[in-house]
Amino acid sequence: MPKTKTFVDANVLISAFRGKEEVSEKALKVLDDPEREFIVSNYLRLEVIPKPKFLRRDDEVAFMETFFESASEEVDSSSALTLQAIEIASIHNLHPLDALHASAAIHAEVDEFITSEKKTKPFSRVHNLTVKSLLGR
Repeated sequence: MPKTKTFVDANVLISAFRGKEEVSEKALKVLDDPEREFIVSNYLRLEVIPKPKFLRRDDEVAFMETFFESASEEVDSSSALTLQAIEIASIHNLHPLDALHASAAIHAEVDEFITSEKKTKPFSRVHNLTVKSLLGR
């Protein structure tokens, strides 16, 4: 049986490492799921690595880098992805980095996009993307 191709939002990675206990546990459960293969992008890396590196939070940097090393696929940055992200952001009022994540996930044809945003947020309205929230609301 094929594994579930999964793109996780930056907030899932951040929650897994330093989030509130309930959300952190849910995030770690997703990240530890052996039935998932993770898809990443440099956009995701850009969102989760610089701040802890700047603040010298070496354990957090190591956690993030380990996640990226374990990913099964990396979506390359491209003009086409950026143009699609602009379209997505324009339609759904998404933050630019969120739109880049959505575009990368759509490009990789993921089965699920996992976020810790509420289901009422714009991410849940992106076409061609199955979005699941850790918050379940």
